[in-house]
Amino acid sequence: MQAVILAAGRGKRMKGLTQTTTKPMLKIKGKPILEHKINALPKKIKEVVFVVGYYSDHILRHFKRYYNGRRITYVFQHNINGTGGALHQAKCILKDKFLVMMGDDLYHKKDLENLMQNDLAILGYEVDDPSLFGVIKTNGNGHMIDVVEKPKNSRHKLANTGVYVLNKEFFEYDLVPIGGGEFGLPQTMARMAKDYKIKVEKARIWHPIGNPDDLEKAKEVLHQFL
Repeated sequence: MQAVILAAGRGKRMKGLTQTTTKPMLKIKGKPILEHKINALPKKIKEVVFVVGYYSDHILRHFKRYYNGRRITYVFQHNINGTGGALHQAKCILKDKFLVMMGDDLYHKKDLENLMQNDLAILGYEVDDPSLFGVIKTNGNGHMIDVVEKPKNSRHKLANTGVYVLNKEFFEYDLVPIGGGEFGLPQTMARMAKDYKIKVEKARIWHPIGNPDDLEKAKEVLHQFL
């Protein structure tokens, strides 16, 4: 099975930390974020597809063509046009079922293993304030209906963590524009959810890294992900 890691962006909210490198290569306890992410991948992942862009050479030099027994493939996203656009760059090399994740958040191996038991799935994390996140709307059977960005009032409490199990059927749907010339992956999945059952799995732990404070906090919580 393949895992696609979206790692093309700079990470502007990281301020000066990404002036000379890409955000997913920032270090937590001496290792790049991406290295921690790959080490958390379940054994059935045999190939990692990096979608790269900003300072892509840093990622290529570090991981090369093989890393810890896994094949590494690189796809270049020259036009940064959102997560949906990023995944489409890898369309031609993806097989039927694959895992997709963001390049800058920490996930637990057990959560990824649970997610991968499904044919189609999205990983959510229960939060106190849904208005700060993209929130997954579900039906009574625990399947995805929609993803709503920063809802003011919502009975749904599962934030979208940016991890998905998808298949090639995804590419049959038109990408959903989300503004600023970008196309959203989860918003496009919501279209797919009208025709397919997409299971919503609940994460036990998730640490998004959006700013320098999150990076510092990651050093304190890293042991929870090992």
